Amino acid sequence: MTKLSVNINKIATLRNARGGNVPDLLRVAKDIQQFGAQGITIHPRPDERHIRYQDARDLKSIVYTEYNIEGNPEKSFVDLVLEIKPDQVTLVPDAVDAITSNAGWDTLKHKSFLTEMTREFQSHGIRVSIFVDPVVSMVEGAKAIGTDRIELYTESFAHQYGLGNKEAIQPYYEAALVANELGIGINAGHDLSLDNIQFFQQHIPGLLEVSIGHALISEALYLGLDNVVNMYLQKLK
Repeated sequence: MTKLSVNINKIATLRNARGGNVPDLLRVAKDIQQFGAQGITIHPRPDERHIRYQDARDLKSIVYTEYNIEGNPEKSFVDLVLEIKPDQVTLVPDAVDAITSNAGWDTLKHKSFLTEMTREFQSHGIRVSIFVDPVVSMVEGAKAIGTDRIELYTESFAHQYGLGNKEAIQPYYEAALVANELGIGINAGHDLSLDNIQFFQQHIPGLLEVSIGHALISEALYLGLDNVVNMYLQKLK
């Protein structure tokens, strides 16, 4: 069964919009785990417009499943991750002003930097995942870097699938085959939803984990958080 890690950035966005502590991010993280999710993901950004660095610290004692922190490995982010020591760090090449992640790493161009970062995190017992597009050469580059896992950037698949183009899964399938052959674990995330998650999971061999935030929280507005988490878990079986 593919594990479900819930990205709770949008809960922080809602809290910050009004000030105060409603909704309570820590309570939501507890509830999501009690509802059955196997992990919590956060993506703190330098401007702290949703997840704050203190949230990342506070969640350390709350997350008893798998704690995944993702972000661009700039100094402040690296220092935060090394302080907290989550189960997994996902390296994402997002710009400071990016609304959301919009591309994977060029693992060939940035090999030296990513190798250095990967070794640093691994030396502290933190599993490393690198965010990549579904391109075979990028997967091969990730292997050369020494990462434990890759996270396939699924925006293109989600968009095309929504238009009825199921062939959009093909590059992801091919990338997954290469990752399996090279012995790299596979995660995936970005725009996955109740509409497309089952099809994606069924066509990606060796998919270990999906990280889902925006769609899941949006669906929960209509269907309830407990119900939505369990709907994802059923589709991922």
